[in-house]
Amino acid sequence: MLKWLLAWAINAGVLLLLPYILPAVQVKDFTSALIAALVLGLLNSIVRPILMVLTLPITVITLGLFLLVINGLMFWLASRMLDGFQVAGFGWAIVAAIVYSLITWAVSAVLLRKDA
Repeated sequence: MLKWLLAWAINAGVLLLLPYILPAVQVKDFTSALIAALVLGLLNSIVRPILMVLTLPITVITLGLFLLVINGLMFWLASRMLDGFQVAGFGWAIVAAIVYSLITWAVSAVLLRKDA
């Protein structure tokens, strides 16, 4: 449970950092970042698998690059659902999703690593 809460806080923190890297992304405050991180997690666990199955042929043809579009779509959809989290457009949502994923992966790898 504690690891899950820490991962949620890391995701929210990265969302707060994102506007400093990409000015096309706006996050109102930490509460908005927490809600956006929760919504992104729910979208990625419910909607994303369905889209991956439906778009499997184009994903295979593009050698998996279409997954970047799906990730951007999840990011853009979350920004459309929430007031305190905004992305300037779909293209920026793809870029923001890539940057968000890379930073979250790196921070989580350091903070949530399993000690042997």
